[in-house]
Amino acid sequence: MAPARRGSVRGWFRHSRGWLGEISDAVVSVFFPSGCRICDRLLTSASRVPLCEECLSSFARVLGILCEVCGRLLPGLRREPEEPLLCPACQDKTYAFARARSFALYENAVVRAILLLKFEQIEPLGAWFADRLAEIVSAEGNAIAADVVVPVPLHRERERERGYNQAALLSKRLARKLRLPHKAVLLVRTRARPDKQVLSLEERWESVRGAFATRPDSQVDNLRVLLVDDVLTTGATLDACARALRDAGAKSVVGLTVARAIRNPLPGTRAW
Repeated sequence: MAPARRGSVRGWFRHSRGWLGEISDAVVSVFFPSGCRICDRLLTSASRVPLCEECLSSFARVLGILCEVCGRLLPGLRREPEEPLLCPACQDKTYAFARARSFALYENAVVRAILLLKFEQIEPLGAWFADRLAEIVSAEGNAIAADVVVPVPLHRERERERGYNQAALLSKRLARKLRLPHKAVLLVRTRARPDKQVLSLEERWESVRGAFATRPDSQVDNLRVLLVDDVLTTGATLDACARALRDAGAKSVVGLTVARAIRNPLPGTRAW
């Protein structure tokens, strides 16, 4: 069979697997309906996402006046013409990334959805969140321009325990939507997170300082990197990854996360 013919046949099989899977999911949802993994309402749609429309629509999106750099909500402030609006942390140039944006606030149903993503490898949920991140990229325009998509890595021991990296569930789908290369092995975590369940602000920053590196054979020079993770709490993880990428020669790093903490004061920055 000619190469072009083989390629077209493979493409047809990939496409057919997709719509056949959707048909089978629709049939299963009709004859064996299940409950929403958050509120237990009966799922009546053929969607593979195991959450009901009410829960999905309840996610509080990050909207309003935002810090130009880290995307933190700045309620009550007014943007002045020709002047960037920065939170105190970004006025102090705390972060190594150029920009960070998130889909929703880390509260209520979003917290439970993130836990499902983190510990149960629900790929349709990861795809749904990745589609929301793609919408952010589209809305931001040139402010989020990238050459490659990279997930925030887990330490190899943590990934071996869990069996997957939840950030990669997001980044792989996002890269496909944006038609960009996906480089899951470009960045590695060289030091594991402490066993302590709850970390103070100082401990959180210290636990990731110098904990990431690019692989020795990675080509990073002059790349604009889109860095993907599930939650932005203090920004310490995105900052540590961005520093490793910038030290390796990356031109810029922009962070995208599914959710972000509502308030995340930083050690050593001015009160606000």
